[in-house]
Amino acid sequence: MDFKTSVSTVFNKYIEFSGRASRSEFWWFALFSAIMGVVTSILDLALGTIAAINLLFSLAVLLPTLAVSVRRLHDTDRSGWWLLLTLIPIVGWLVLLYFYVQKGTDGDNRHGADPLA
Repeated sequence: MDFKTSVSTVFNKYIEFSGRASRSEFWWFALFSAIMGVVTSILDLALGTIAAINLLFSLAVLLPTLAVSVRRLHDTDRSGWWLLLTLIPIVGWLVLLYFYVQKGTDGDNRHGADPLA
């Protein structure tokens, strides 16, 4: 899956928490979000808007980010409730990072069909 397809898929499934997301879909969206975060921060500095543009962008991608994160956990056959590990600084984030980089389960699992099939 390429960059454009991945990002558009995430936005098309804006608040869809069911199903599965492949590693490429998740990581391309993460790259898009990081780049846009830098761009909006630079715009805020250039325009003197005190992080307003960056805040608006962050709010706009909050739900898609949560949804694709839950779908990524589903791909590794884990519940979306594992996302609560973000509340545990550093250790929780590292555990989630480990989950996100893992290969998804082959074939169907309890969360749906294989996104790569």
